[in-house]
Amino acid sequence: MDQDSHCTAERELLEAVSRITTFSTTSPSDEEQNQPKAEVSCQVRKENPEKDDLQDSSASLSPNSSMTTKELQEYWRNEKRQCRQVKLLFEIPSTRIVEHHLSKYVMYKIIILQTGSFDSNKSVIERRYSDFEKLHRNLLEEFSEEMEDVTFPKKTLTGNFTEEIINERKLAFKDYLRLLYSMKYIRRSKKFIDFLTRPELQEAYGCLRGGQYTKALEILLEVIGLQERLTRGNPVSIVPTLCAIVVCHKDLENPASAFEYGEKALSRLRVHTSHRYYIPLLETMITLAYELGKDFLSLQEKLEEWKAKKDPIRVLTLKELAVREYVQ
Repeated sequence: MDQDSHCTAERELLEAVSRITTFSTTSPSDEEQNQPKAEVSCQVRKENPEKDDLQDSSASLSPNSSMTTKELQEYWRNEKRQCRQVKLLFEIPSTRIVEHHLSKYVMYKIIILQTGSFDSNKSVIERRYSDFEKLHRNLLEEFSEEMEDVTFPKKTLTGNFTEEIINERKLAFKDYLRLLYSMKYIRRSKKFIDFLTRPELQEAYGCLRGGQYTKALEILLEVIGLQERLTRGNPVSIVPTLCAIVVCHKDLENPASAFEYGEKALSRLRVHTSHRYYIPLLETMITLAYELGKDFLSLQEKLEEWKAKKDPIRVLTLKELAVREYVQ
């Protein structure tokens, strides 16, 4: 390739990257609440677009003319990957009837899939009619205007366990979840996220408190993937779950895995050093780093820096914090 052709190729790549950059920093339209749309994982937060634009332009979205053609191509591929559209799909493929001594109800199996990315993992949960009904009632309290045209399948006096009624509700609940997720403020709300994750988290923390670390870890690892998908705009919210995973791995004598999840939690608290989990997590990470023969001096420096700024108070251990979560 001669020099003129090489320069032309670089200019074309720079223009393409510029178009990707423009796309990735465009905030969603006002119609998002009313129309189901894919959520762009790299979109700029609306709260402070000017600040975020500056951060983006000074960070990953800053190609320059000193890049080689190969480097520009790699940069372009990475940007396209980051700007891939992401959304969740809800499927209800099956149900089961549960009978206790004094009660009988239908459990709906909900499969939650992520599309628009290379991640093929899925989350599977079960909810009954009364769970959906409680969610609807809670959302009406907070989002009365948004929920104005949202219909909910009514109870029937008879026939609740017939195949026809169950199939109708399967379709109705699938459409209901899809519609709720299409509304930005609802899908980001604690009430919606709790509906999809809280029962499993309560079970996991109950196992953790009972010393059933293997069972607790199994559930937590299932939930954390779904939490990450649901809370993309609020990564700090999953720190308690990450720390509970650290506790389980540590008590199961898996220090390497505990350290791995501890690093994930610390990365989310980098600018949230006043968070209640920050110091207990730092102390645990220092212990794990020492045990694994890793560098713990930088962690120790952070701990000493925090202590120098704060009044000396007793801080709970990471395990003490974890067992207090979801205590009614």
